[in-house]
Amino acid sequence: MSESRFLPVPDGLEGQRVDAALARMLGLSRAKVAAMADSGAILSDGRPLGRSDKLLSGAILDVTIPDEPSLEVVPTPVANFTILHQDDDIIVVDKPVGVAAHSSPGWEGPTVLGALLAAGYPITTSGATERQGIVQRLDVGTSGVMVVAQSEQAYSILKQAFRDRAPRKIYHALVQGHPDPSAGTIDAPIGRHPGADFKMAVTATGRPSITHYATLEMMRRATLLQVQLETGRTHQIRVHMAATRHPCVGDTMYGADPTLARELGLTRQWLHAVELSFAHPLTGELVTFTSAYPDDLTHALEALR
Repeated sequence: MSESRFLPVPDGLEGQRVDAALARMLGLSRAKVAAMADSGAILSDGRPLGRSDKLLSGAILDVTIPDEPSLEVVPTPVANFTILHQDDDIIVVDKPVGVAAHSSPGWEGPTVLGALLAAGYPITTSGATERQGIVQRLDVGTSGVMVVAQSEQAYSILKQAFRDRAPRKIYHALVQGHPDPSAGTIDAPIGRHPGADFKMAVTATGRPSITHYATLEMMRRATLLQVQLETGRTHQIRVHMAATRHPCVGDTMYGADPTLARELGLTRQWLHAVELSFAHPLTGELVTFTSAYPDDLTHALEALR
């Protein structure tokens, strides 16, 4: 069943777009709020509001929130899906490109959870049905190491650890040009792109986002960076590097040169999660897992060299 709520517009959100403001107020995605507005589910004084309408201070909103359809985890075998470690509490996987962490509306491709089930690995029942055991995510177009909880206790402990930014997450990113300085920190808030719901951007109203980088190798047209995330926002590395005018090679969504991508045979961003370190949720021992570059990234790197 759908849920109806009456919400006063806070002073701080006066003048903001309906989709952006209600996404913050309700903790929903901007895309979902926009769909609600398009269906007439957001009213003010009995009048339907459009997604781009501006909120008035003191207005009372009548919002109908539709139920989300249940997204079942479908066992789906995935080629080149490697288990790096497995015990009673955690499974560490080497995620190939083209695989999502979990099911989501609009995604019909393979998922980490579906691949684990197809391979006969149990997952915890903690979390929403389609996200059971997921304590971190990698973009569909980003490959590399990630951990999935296999027990209820591990899920709870790891979920909090990632909230506290305790795990050490190391990525390698091949970016266009030569960042100056060659090592540094990008501290810029990230939020939804104002013109595209599927993209993120550096915005004044975004969430705090901190990325540390250092140069590993400099080539004529690109630079290989080691990147450490202090926060874990959606598309964080891609957005921050694009904001410095050094997008990840192949990342045409965020401004990379499509001609260079075609030349290197890349159909996704050159970005790989090479290392993940965290305290084991049951033993407390510091554990570290690594992932080698997949073939497409290796080929592109060798071509640039």
